[in-house]
Amino acid sequence: MRELTLIIDENNADYNVGEILKKHFKLSSRLITKLKQSGGIILNGEVVTVRKTVKVGDTLCIVMPQSVSPNVIPVNLPLNILYEDQDILAVNKPKNMPVHPSMNNYNNTLGNAVMYYYKNSPFVYRPVNRLDRDTTGIVIIAKTPQASHDLSRQMQEGEFKKEYLAILSGTPSPEYGIIDAPIKREQESIIKRCVDENGQKAITEYVIIDKNSDCSVAHIKLHTGRTHQVRVHFAHIGHPLMYDYLYGIEEKDKTFNLHCYKLTFFHPVTKEHVTLICNPPEQFNLSNK
Repeated sequence: MRELTLIIDENNADYNVGEILKKHFKLSSRLITKLKQSGGIILNGEVVTVRKTVKVGDTLCIVMPQSVSPNVIPVNLPLNILYEDQDILAVNKPKNMPVHPSMNNYNNTLGNAVMYYYKNSPFVYRPVNRLDRDTTGIVIIAKTPQASHDLSRQMQEGEFKKEYLAILSGTPSPEYGIIDAPIKREQESIIKRCVDENGQKAITEYVIIDKNSDCSVAHIKLHTGRTHQVRVHFAHIGHPLMYDYLYGIEEKDKTFNLHCYKLTFFHPVTKEHVTLICNPPEQFNLSNK
C-alpha cells in the first residue's frame, strides 16, 4: 500500500484538500473520486472530504486505492529489471515480446511477466511508454495511479524525453538531421501509419553514430510520440529500418532493430530528475557484422 504524505507549510495553508490534491500531488479528478470513495484522504489522522481547509502544521496523507488487473494473468517469464522504487518499475523489454496481452498473445507478454513478479500483492499493470513487439529497451510501469497520471502528463507536456537507437537501411545524407513530417493513420489500415500533411505534428532528430556499406546506426531523439514515428519517418526519407516488414523491405525470419536506449523524466513523487539508460543488444555494434 502506497501512502503519500505532505506537511502543510505556509505555501499550502488555507487551501482546501481538493486544491492541495491537484496543486501539489497533481492528481486527476478521476483518482480524487476514487480516493473519496475508498476513504483514502486523511488529515491529521482523520478521514476528511476534499472541502476541508488545511492550516500550517497539518499532516495530509493520501492512501492509494489497491486493485488488480483481472485480465492479465501472472506467467513466470524472464524479467530484466533496470530500476524499481515504491512508485515506478523500469524493465528492459526483449525482442518478440508484446507489451500488452491481446488476441493470440494472452500469456507471452511483458504484462504477464510483471504480474507474476507482483503475484503476492494486489497490482495493476500500468505501462507508461509502449514499445512495439519487436522493439527492445526501457519500459516504465507506474506502480500507482498517481505515478501513472503524472508521467502521462509529462509525456503530453514534453517533459518525458525518449531516445532510441535504430539500424537503418543505408546511410542518410546528411548524417545529422531533423525530420519534421506529420503522421496519420493510413487509410483502411488498423496498424500502418504514413506521412500526411493532415496528420499530427511529428518531429524526429537523429545523428548517425556508426555505419558500414549496407546499413547505419542512428541515435534518435523523439520530440513527439506518434505511433510508429521512428519507422515512418526514416521510411519517409528513404532509409527505412533494415528488415522493417511494414515500412521497408521484408526478409524472411528477420525483423527490424529498434531500441529504447534512454529515458529522462521527473520522478512522479520526489520530482527529482531521473535518467535511465539501457545498453542495446550486440547487433547494434556494426563492427560485429
